[in-house]
Amino acid sequence: MAEVPEGLCPKACHQLKQSEVLASSLVSSVNHALGKLLDIWHQIGIKEEMQLERMQAVKQHIEDLLNEMITEECQLKERIESSIERRKKELTSLRNELSLDPYLAEEGISILQMEKDLRLALDATLKEKNERLEELKQLQQQDEKLCAELFATPYYIPTGSIPSRSQLEELKEHVRMRSDEKKQRLEVFLKLRNEIRQYNEEIGHTPDSTLEKEALSDDEEPFCLTNKNIEALQTLVNKLQLKKESVISTREALKEKVRLLWNRLRWPVEKQEQCKMNIKGSITQEVTKWEEELLRLEELKKENLKGVIGKVRQELDLYWEKCLYSTEQKSAFHPYYDDNFTEDLLNQHDEEVMKMKLLYEKNKALYDGIAKWEATWKQFMELEKKSTNPNRLVNRGGTLLKEERERSKIHKLLTKLGEDLKRSIESWEKEQGCNFLIKGQRFLDYMANQWEQHKLKKEQERLTKKEDSAVLKTPMKRHAGSTTQTPLKTRKLHGVSNLTVLRAASCISLTSTGTAAVARTPIPVCKTPSKSTPPDSLQPARLQEGKENQQPSKSNNQFSYLDFTKDLSKKTSNTSGIFNSTVNENRY
Repeated sequence: MAEVPEGLCPKACHQLKQSEVLASSLVSSVNHALGKLLDIWHQIGIKEEMQLERMQAVKQHIEDLLNEMITEECQLKERIESSIERRKKELTSLRNELSLDPYLAEEGISILQMEKDLRLALDATLKEKNERLEELKQLQQQDEKLCAELFATPYYIPTGSIPSRSQLEELKEHVRMRSDEKKQRLEVFLKLRNEIRQYNEEIGHTPDSTLEKEALSDDEEPFCLTNKNIEALQTLVNKLQLKKESVISTREALKEKVRLLWNRLRWPVEKQEQCKMNIKGSITQEVTKWEEELLRLEELKKENLKGVIGKVRQELDLYWEKCLYSTEQKSAFHPYYDDNFTEDLLNQHDEEVMKMKLLYEKNKALYDGIAKWEATWKQFMELEKKSTNPNRLVNRGGTLLKEERERSKIHKLLTKLGEDLKRSIESWEKEQGCNFLIKGQRFLDYMANQWEQHKLKKEQERLTKKEDSAVLKTPMKRHAGSTTQTPLKTRKLHGVSNLTVLRAASCISLTSTGTAAVARTPIPVCKTPSKSTPPDSLQPARLQEGKENQQPSKSNNQFSYLDFTKDLSKKTSNTSGIFNSTVNENRY
């Protein structure tokens, strides 16, 4: 057996061994066949010379057969090699046409495998060529259709050429963009067409241009979705929208004028509603009907000028009240007092009402804030009035404490409202360059004047009570049968008084939650106090003492109530009587 060449792979070595085995087997088979032939020839008795001739014939036959086989295989090899060359040329040309990279055959393979690989590669390339041409045809049809609808330029690919993959991708993207553009333009077109139809229906507009008629047509022929046509439709929609807004504005102005005339003519609400129900249709039709109604009411107004002007004056009074006009400011409008009822007088009143209406609406926030401050001030005054009522001290249900809390809350709210208004009005005056007047004076001065008057009133009440207290200190004659108190009795009575005042002071205490609670007023031990002590001065003194123990200090912004309690304490301290003197002793 021949030696295996070095460098062969195991598979090649295995194939080589198999071929050697087959060759050995073939030689063995030939030798075996020749041996049998010789045996047969010996048995037949063929001479040796004849056997050699026959052996030579067998050899020649075997050689001819092998040579024929070799020739056939060589021809097969040549055909395969020729096919390889032909397919290589076709594949190279086709791949160049398709803009593909050159085909690279695998190295180290047999010519038969190479021929097979080239054949498969050529078939795949031909298939790709046909697919590209078919895809190009479909894409070009779509592109031409879209570009015709959009009035755009189709994607250019040279006729007869096979598109590359990148060209097909670009064409696909081009068709997709055109399709999206068409979809977008179609949506815009349908939206604009619906708006045009709606505007035409609302304002009674009739199409007058060719473009508008084509856009509103229901024919199957598609509308040219060019940018120019879309822009023209958008312009038309804008014009119709402006026209609609103008017509609506006219209608609303007419309705407002009619409403004012209804009110001035004291038109029944039922008739007004009936008239509104009868005015139906497009906006243009409604405008026409409102114009007719206005003309009819104008005629009635001329016949009833006195009543109409009176109604306008009532409306003017309402705005004067809202704007807090003073009598002098009202008197400045002289036509208000004119009894010569004419059309010109009515127009002057209408202008004044419009001026006041604009003034109120422009500064409504300020007027609302002032109204809130006035209402809060009124509440504060009512609570201040209650705080000076001696009867409130006999309360047993905690109402006094509730009133004090409410009063404190209202006072804080009043202060906050005043500060907010002060900032807003100062800002307004800075912007407008003039004073903000109510009731003929600056509101800030008016607000300060209110506080000043309140303070003066409290001071006057304090002085009045002080004078009343001084009158009560005048010595009084004893009643018959009265006896002079001994020092012992006086001390006992003082002790009882001290106990009573301490109990009274502890009647107002803080609960566990931190809020004040009012206890029941204790029953005085001494049932018959000195007749020289006025009854009204007893309870305020006890309550004041209790409040001083409960709340030693309050916020500085409650100056009016502190003034009141201090004045009340001074009055009780100056009043002659056993209980008040005991209170003074306990304080010191």
